[in-house]
Amino acid sequence: MQRAQRDGYRSRAAYKLLEIQEKDRLLRPGQRIIDLGAAPGGWSQVAANIVSRSGQVIGLDILPIVPLPGVIFVQSDFSTDEALAKLHIILENSPVDLVLSDMSPNITGIETIDQPRAMYLCELAVDLCKSVLRPGGVLVIKVFHGVGFDEFYKHVNSQFRHVKSRKPKASRAESREVYLVAREFKPDSSKN
Repeated sequence: MQRAQRDGYRSRAAYKLLEIQEKDRLLRPGQRIIDLGAAPGGWSQVAANIVSRSGQVIGLDILPIVPLPGVIFVQSDFSTDEALAKLHIILENSPVDLVLSDMSPNITGIETIDQPRAMYLCELAVDLCKSVLRPGGVLVIKVFHGVGFDEFYKHVNSQFRHVKSRKPKASRAESREVYLVAREFKPDSSKN
């Protein structure tokens, strides 16, 4: 956290997205981006710096977030219809280029509880793509290895043309988290 503060970032998580960006070059000026699980705003901050004033970043989290220039924050529970309605109002029925998800449930330390909760949030993020992501768009999503991972990977692979798994150096070595970088969304596959 000290390095993040020194570099002007809100959290260490910013370095994870910066590493993914370095490898995959996903974020570009002018894009519209949704950042799920945005608190405290590290990923939104990185995204806003890259998309600049010509783009738009919308961050959503159940936790409050201190305002950030160039980012619209929505405090709401992503698993509710209310949160989705708020997002759709902001989007004005225009699709986004990229969905970022660094969401994680409140961790109990009990894998049989935590893993299903994490996978549920991942499924919700992919479902959101079906209603907001443009054809050819991109999803970057945090997933935890464990029960349901392989099935989820296959599901994402059926929705996007290219899926790669990334483990940024900024992730703790002992963490089971990886990030799926899914490119070229195929909205027609969502009808299955």
